Amino acid sequence: MNALILGSGGREHTLAWKIAQSEKTEKVFIAPGNAGTPSVGINADLNPLDFNQVKEFVLSNNINMVVVGPEDPLVKGIVDFFRNDNQLKDVCIVGPQKDGAILEGSKDFAKEFMFKNNIPTAKYKTFTLNQFDDAVEFMNQLNPPYVLKADGLAAGKGVLIIDDIDEAKASLKEMLNGKFGESSAKVVIEEFLKGIEVSYFVLTDGKNFVLLPEAKDYKRIGEGDTGLNTGGMGAVSPVPFANETFTNKVIERIVKPTINGFAADNIDYRGFVFIGLMNVNGDPYVIEYNVRMGDPETEVVIPRIKSDFTEALYSLKDQSLDKVEFEIDNRTAATVMLVSGGYPESYEKGHTISNIESITDSVLFHAGTKSDNNNVITNGGRVIAITSFGDSINEAVGKSLKNAEAINFNKKYYRTDIGKDLL
Repeated sequence: MNALILGSGGREHTLAWKIAQSEKTEKVFIAPGNAGTPSVGINADLNPLDFNQVKEFVLSNNINMVVVGPEDPLVKGIVDFFRNDNQLKDVCIVGPQKDGAILEGSKDFAKEFMFKNNIPTAKYKTFTLNQFDDAVEFMNQLNPPYVLKADGLAAGKGVLIIDDIDEAKASLKEMLNGKFGESSAKVVIEEFLKGIEVSYFVLTDGKNFVLLPEAKDYKRIGEGDTGLNTGGMGAVSPVPFANETFTNKVIERIVKPTINGFAADNIDYRGFVFIGLMNVNGDPYVIEYNVRMGDPETEVVIPRIKSDFTEALYSLKDQSLDKVEFEIDNRTAATVMLVSGGYPESYEKGHTISNIESITDSVLFHAGTKSDNNNVITNGGRVIAITSFGDSINEAVGKSLKNAEAINFNKKYYRTDIGKDLL
């Protein structure tokens, strides 16, 4: 079959890399892709948000399966567009329709969904600008720190965690006055959960589901989880504390009620569910849902899948996921992200990257790169994810760090403490 992956980051490179390994796969296209994706497929100059352009490409290249990498096209309804088009409706498209994608598109909807389905999460209330006084009153009832979340998509930057009540009130006012544009016209204020984070990933065909490997990612720019939030500086899978007992709690209290909740609301959900959790004294609480794979978690989760991933994804079309074999590699995978100096604030692009071809014992997944006159150059804040396997966290991270040192570009930066908190 021919597959099209929409997106241009490390997540999409990883998905293309895995899908290309299947005997069932003939051609893999990545749209728009990056400088690394031609090693596993063919880059296509498409805008994933231009649905008509995507349609023309799908029809002219006999695409059988489309995997939607980022959240934006899902929230804007690309799956509905395919399902409602006579020429596209037989194409397998991996991702939820708009009524399922709102789980990530609206924090308020997600919290309501959790409460309705008795899924453990922090207590919360949602406010608009004309309810500012009520919001302050609610905040006064909470213990610090204060969690403020823009209701809509804000490119991963819409969550603020603030210790000081006066600063929290000022930030709330800024958000409601348009700090994140339309996304923060409504703000969810949440009780802070103290614990350690872990992400679980589910693939579902709407009836059946499989649990993919869990992962822990590292969001902050600085060592010891300090500094500004980023799109992710690295990840580790498996996570030692996510043992069988904890995972069973996740399945029974969160995964099954989530899948059943979709059915109860007549949401035909076929795709990935990313569940961001907090382990609070051994009990899982949901912090957030995403409706696609996370990045850089994808770079450790997908390489641990030993079975035919193309077959699993294509089974979503006729809801036969329960017939697919699923085998997971028991080894540890760790990814370290090389980023541009200055990220997540202003950074330079266009620096030549050297020594990529010398790396042998890690897999490189490009995130923000492009080709220029036979050179690979930096084209984003997060540049390359370096993924390695090992029999322990130390061994896997050690290999990735050795290669992080070997690859060079001007103002390169990476964290050296990925996974250390789990040892």
